[in-house]
Amino acid sequence: MFINRPKLIKLVESEFDIHQVCALLGPRQCGKTTLVKEIASQNNYHYFDCENAIHLSRLENPLYTLGTLDGLIVIDEVQLRPDLFSAIRVLVDEDPNKRFLITGSASRDLIEQSSQTLAGRIGYHQVTPFTIAETPDWKLLWKRGGFPKSYLASNDSLSKRWRDEYIKTFLERDLASLGFALTPSIVGKLWRMLAHYHGQTLNYAELAASLGIDQRTIKKYILALEGTFMVRLLKPWHSNQKKREVKTPKIYIRDSGLLHRLLHVEMDDIDNHPKCGASFEGFAIETIFALVNDLDEGYFWGVHNVAEIDFLASINNKRIGIEIKMTDSPKVTASMNEALKALDLTEIAIVTPHSGNFALAPKVRHVGIKELREYLDGL
Repeated sequence: MFINRPKLIKLVESEFDIHQVCALLGPRQCGKTTLVKEIASQNNYHYFDCENAIHLSRLENPLYTLGTLDGLIVIDEVQLRPDLFSAIRVLVDEDPNKRFLITGSASRDLIEQSSQTLAGRIGYHQVTPFTIAETPDWKLLWKRGGFPKSYLASNDSLSKRWRDEYIKTFLERDLASLGFALTPSIVGKLWRMLAHYHGQTLNYAELAASLGIDQRTIKKYILALEGTFMVRLLKPWHSNQKKREVKTPKIYIRDSGLLHRLLHVEMDDIDNHPKCGASFEGFAIETIFALVNDLDEGYFWGVHNVAEIDFLASINNKRIGIEIKMTDSPKVTASMNEALKALDLTEIAIVTPHSGNFALAPKVRHVGIKELREYLDGL
């Protein structure tokens, strides 16, 4: 089974109207290579994989090799050869018709540390695992996660095996290949601990005490997991009111399928697991980030023992609050009314697993997870 990703293809095509270099960033095995080959197949192209020794030998003299080529030049996993950025800069400055499509498995912040020479010449887009907009079965997507080989596996057992191998390979090989000098066993323990913190505010001191390392090292390891798209740190929103607002970020395992394996949850058991609600919350938040173009910042908001909102963002110049509930009877709460007032929200959407997009009260709507794309597009 093959799943088309027309939105991403259109983004890349439009990017070349602005920049000569387009970078697609996302976790390993999320479908970047498949996507770039589909884009490249519509053009005269040349493909280089920085994990392929033969391809690397051709790139020993990048100015000569790449300078002699016409058409689209694709470089996969470019973070493994950061020296290529300076060569790409020279080539695009010399030839306004040169086009490069590059991919990386590290975040924009990490890639930019090596690619500052391309400032003004490169545009970035994130490639996520599959999203609700690209798949017909959101429940399967939630339970298996969006990595193509996990979601498309012929049965649940193969999906689980793939995710277990992905976690093992990421810890034992991928972190080192991405340039992180981290101890795999400690990262593995931390990653599993973070799965139990999923949807909660971070307690660095508690994590450090549990692992027997200092808080600075904990933060370093979490930043590495964030930079490789494995976790998301959701920042707290400060409304500048004299209230005891929460000031510590929340942590989420970005792919729900990996979360379930880190928790050792079987697919049939997730509905009855204590982390079911938190898992659905993280799934909905990742869905929002994937569905809204150019949504770089999202927050949560909370006042100790008073009120909270799971997700807060400005979408099309509207400040929207989103509450995510694993319930079949969504209700307007005092906490929501407090948030509407304190944050001057345009609206609050209560997102649940059940279908329907309808008003519950002034400025409060119920939005089913299947209707979330339609709702966000309509803002």
